[in-house]
Amino acid sequence: MTAVRFVGGRIVGALVVLLIVSVGTYAVFYLLPADPAQLSCGKPCTPQRLADARAFMGVDVPWWQQYLDFLGGLFAGRTFGSGPAAVHCGAPCFGYSFRLDAPVSTLIADRFAVTFSLATGAAVLWLLLGVGAGVLSAVRRGSAWDRGAMTFAVAGVSAPSYLVGLLGILLFGFTLDMVPVGGYTPFVDSPLDWLWHLVLPWCVLAFLFAAVYARLTRGQMLEVLGEDYIRTARAKGLRERRVVGRHGLRNVLIPVVTVFGLDLGQLLGGAVITERVFSLPGLGSLLLEAVGNVDLPVIVGVTLFSAVLIILANLAVDLLYGVIDPRVTH
Repeated sequence: MTAVRFVGGRIVGALVVLLIVSVGTYAVFYLLPADPAQLSCGKPCTPQRLADARAFMGVDVPWWQQYLDFLGGLFAGRTFGSGPAAVHCGAPCFGYSFRLDAPVSTLIADRFAVTFSLATGAAVLWLLLGVGAGVLSAVRRGSAWDRGAMTFAVAGVSAPSYLVGLLGILLFGFTLDMVPVGGYTPFVDSPLDWLWHLVLPWCVLAFLFAAVYARLTRGQMLEVLGEDYIRTARAKGLRERRVVGRHGLRNVLIPVVTVFGLDLGQLLGGAVITERVFSLPGLGSLLLEAVGNVDLPVIVGVTLFSAVLIILANLAVDLLYGVIDPRVTH
């Protein structure tokens, strides 16, 4: 019963946060001076044509009414305009891009596979490398391995992502000609080409994020290894591998999982700089294009979709707490 209450409370909290974020996001973007109808009106844009464009796009009402229409579209779909020229957007409707003549949900679905592939592949790498390097550095504190790993960690934390990406392209793409420097091949078309085009972006992101995880894991592990129950486990004659892996690492995982959920959720919403550097047609590139063209429906849709992913990632982290340490749910 306690676990059910714990899960239910986290789900309700996530829904409340999502509602607040959606209201704030919609208000911020639709209170900007930019008029999406003005951008779609064409030339010459007479007052009558502008009024017709606003009515067709549904922006001729107060922003809060537009927001309620937006919420209704998420659950029941939405129709823009009337008559033969009407445009229907099926549920869940995140809006309609009149510039691209497509529902925002369709644009997100087309791009999300790229971002998902980039984020999840890199996440596996940086989690394994970062946590592994941090644990070894803590166990071998003061050794050459510890100093070397922390030097790379400092470099990874300090280096801008675009610089690491460009250096990777220059070295492994042009100088050594080992991997492709850009583009994307869908997994269903060719799994090998899909993997080969993502190797370099994965390594770049893994280098940047693993640095953070290595430092975090090392600090937490050093603190845990000094606890009384660790000394007790060693005094009982348990092997060092079991002491570190079973007793130490389990307590280190809670802060690591917290940071991992935030990082993965953020990347799933679009790795803007990495996607631009490697010419990957993901959500980050879609958002940049929308900002450059002031395509407000796409900007709002992608922003809210990213917020949903981050909130879901945080919810998953909260639920994992109960698996890692059952005391959390009590």
